[in-house]
Parts: sequence; structure tokens; C-alpha cells
Amino acid sequence: ALLRLKKKVKREEEEEAGKPFEFLPSQLFISSRWFCRSAMARVVVEESDSGSGGSDVRLSLDSIRESLIRQEDTIVFSLIERAKFPLNSPAFDESRCLDSGNSSSLTEFLVREIEILQAKVGRYENPEENPFFLENIPPHSVFPRHKYPPVLHSKALSVNINKRIWDIYFKELLPLFVKPGDDGNYPSTAASDLACLQALSTRIHYGKFVAEVKFRDAPQDYEPAIRAKDTEALMKLLTFEKVEEMVKKRVRKKAETFGQEVNCVFSGDEKRYKVDPLIVSRIYGEWLIPLTKVVEVEYLLRRLD
Repeated sequence: ALLRLKKKVKREEEEEAGKPFEFLPSQLFISSRWFCRSAMARVVVEESDSGSGGSDVRLSLDSIRESLIRQEDTIVFSLIERAKFPLNSPAFDESRCLDSGNSSSLTEFLVREIEILQAKVGRYENPEENPFFLENIPPHSVFPRHKYPPVLHSKALSVNINKRIWDIYFKELLPLFVKPGDDGNYPSTAASDLACLQALSTRIHYGKFVAEVKFRDAPQDYEPAIRAKDTEALMKLLTFEKVEEMVKKRVRKKAETFGQEVNCVFSGDEKRYKVDPLIVSRIYGEWLIPLTKVVEVEYLLRRLD
């Protein structure tokens, strides 16, 4: 049953991307997280010699779509992992005085410290990654930098709505898919919240890549609205309801596949899930997709700077 459902999900992914369907049974057992972290290799599909000593970096909407589909796996798995714990609100609600004299919740402290460490090894050199606490990020990594191709417009690269994502995650999303309660397991809860926050942030800020490729494909459609600062017109240009409905349907099926409680003895009971698939679909429809478009609009408003 899992294999059949996986095939169906895979077929829809391929149909959306306009590629011929081919499913290998081994794909069911490959860790999806590995695919989701392979960074710019998915986005930059061509870096050809321009003939003038430089390189011509081209984006592909298909490659971006493929990356977003893979990121769905990471997001669904991270929600499932977080659902193991109850809400544990003291981890992110209660601020404590630190040795530095500042006050912070356990979760905020963990995220700040992890981001500093990750910055030192070059995580935020990657334009796909956006820190939640930019003011804490050291200016240079400890290790030699990897030179990422300049695929985004330099004046729009800094678009970052992580503060908004943080507030929405803890105030609106988290109560939807975890049980109320407090088991005192705050460090593990905070680590799980970090995984969710980073997965959601990466997906939402992929709107910068989506906006860039759409602008390059049809600058004549976007330039008038950009010059007029017409956010409503830009939002209409960026909205494709049919695609959004397909995304919501696909993540619901993934949540059903990845999160169902497995029982080796057939009992005829109703299926149980670690995270309600309808909630996962709702998170995409009401928050992730709209926030991605907010990033796209913010990026485009700076695209001609």
C-alpha cells in the first residue's frame, strides 16, 4: 500500500514538472533529507561560458520546483518529529536572565548559538539560507568560502521575513499540530523547533529564486507593477491557484504516507497519523504558500534597484 501511494505521489510530481514518469522501488527507501540539502546544484542548472571571460548563470523553474517538492519531505518529517513532544511552551515563552545580562528563552538561546556556529562553517554564505538573528552572525566563516554563483539580484538578496515566520510558528502553527501539555523535555523540544523553523524558512525564502526566474522569463510583465510599487498587481501575477491546490494535495498525501501509524496486524480500525494530514495541507495553504509569495513580492519590489 505504501509503495502504491508513493508511486502515485511520484507520478503527480513528475506530471507537475512536465517530465516523463519513472518510478524505481528503491526511491521509497532513499532518505529525502539528503536531497533537500543539496543546495545550489538544483537551482543553477547552467553556468556556461558567455564568451566575454565571465559566466552566464541561468535559472530553471523546473529545477526550483523540484527543490520545493523535495523540501516538502523535510518539512513533513520535521513536523512529525516535533509532534512527538507536547507544546512545552516554557521552552519558548519564558525568558531567563543569561550570564551576559541579556534575557532569552531556551529556544531563542539555542537558535542564536547554533546560527553562530553554522555561520562559522559557512552556512549563510549560501543564498538559500537566511538566519533568524542576523545581528549575531559573524562577518566571515572560519573555513574557506565556497563561491556560490550570483543567481539573485544583489539589491534584493537581503529580503528576510524570519521574524514574522518565528512569530507565526510559535503563536499559530505549533498549537495546530502538537498536543497541549508540558513534559519538561525542553532542550529536545527546542532542537526540534529549530529543525522546523529552518525547514520552513528555507522553503519560504525560496520565493526569491521563484521571483527571479519569473522576472527573467517575462520582465515586460513585471516591470510596470514594480515601478508603480503595485503589490496587488504583483501578487496576481505570481498566483497560480491550480498549482497551489496541487501542492496542498501532494503534501497531504505525503503526510499520510510518512506519518501513518504502522500496524502489522490488520484490525480494520481507522488509520491513525502522527500529524493530521489535513493540518499539514492547511499549513501550506494558509501560511507557507502565502508567505512565499510575500517574499516574492518583496524581492520583485527591489529587483530594479
